[in-house]
Amino acid sequence: MKRLSFLIALCTLPVLAFAADKVKDVDAEKAAKLIADGKVTVLDVRSEDEFKEGHIKGATNADVLENDFAKKLESIDKTKPVLVHCQAGGRSTRSLPKLEQAGFTEIYHLKSGMAGWIEAGKPVEK
Repeated sequence: MKRLSFLIALCTLPVLAFAADKVKDVDAEKAAKLIADGKVTVLDVRSEDEFKEGHIKGATNADVLENDFAKKLESIDKTKPVLVHCQAGGRSTRSLPKLEQAGFTEIYHLKSGMAGWIEAGKPVEK
């Protein structure tokens, strides 16, 4: 059993290192600066209903839990960095491998999600 665990860890290590190269975790302050500088496409991976309740201005909505998530990613410019978030960080973390598979090469992850954005006093659009 120990050997199997070791082999699994050994096999996943390069994948984790690869992901770390492309993904940068940011807080609300850093995310706001990236947005203000026009350096990122904002991708909100929450449900459509959550998005309608309030979102970051200019954000694109693509629900990571929907079957058409990969299809929606096709319309987003992959040459521009993307800032991804959900409500609290769980679903956006889940979306990261899918973003990499879709060809995004520079990914910023708002770890605290929309909740952290609001808590930091950042503007929300409805």
